[in-house]
Amino acid sequence: MTDDVSKIIREALAASELEWVEHEGGAFEVDLPGERKLKTTCRLEVGKHALAIHAFVARHPDENHEAVYRWMLERNLRLFGVAFAVDAAGDIYLDGRLPLHAVTPDELDRLLGAVLTYADESFNVLLELGFASSIRREWEWRESRGESTKNLEAFKHLRPDSD
Repeated sequence: MTDDVSKIIREALAASELEWVEHEGGAFEVDLPGERKLKTTCRLEVGKHALAIHAFVARHPDENHEAVYRWMLERNLRLFGVAFAVDAAGDIYLDGRLPLHAVTPDELDRLLGAVLTYADESFNVLLELGFASSIRREWEWRESRGESTKNLEAFKHLRPDSD
C-alpha cells in the first residue's frame, strides 16, 4: 500500500507545476508558492497507515504568546485536513494525517491547497500578533538608514509615528 501511495504522490507532483524532491523512505518535500508567505515547504511522509503532512509556518513568537495560540486554536475549528501546532521549540506548523486508502491525486491537491491557503492567509496575522515589537524596530532601523521598507507595507500601521 505504501508503494502505491508513493506512486500516486510522485505522479501527482510530477503533473503539478510545483518544485518537489523525493527522499528515501517515502518522504517528499514540496514548495508551495504564496503571496504573503512567499514559500511554504511541506513534507509528505508515507507511513504504514497514514500520509503525514508537515508545513513550517512561522518561528516561535517573540511576544504575545497567549493571543497567538488562542488565534491558532480558534482557527483550527475552521480548517480542513490540517491543524496549527507547535513543536518543542515553539515554532508554528500546519500538521495533518490522511489514511493511506484516502490518498488520491484530488485529495492530495485539496490537502496541499489547504496548506497553502492557511499558511498564506495566517502569515501576516501571526507576524503581527507574535512579532509586533520586532516589526516596529525593523521599521525604525530601515528608515534610519534609508533602506527599502517595501516588504513591511502590510504592517504600515505598526510603523513608529504612524499615528
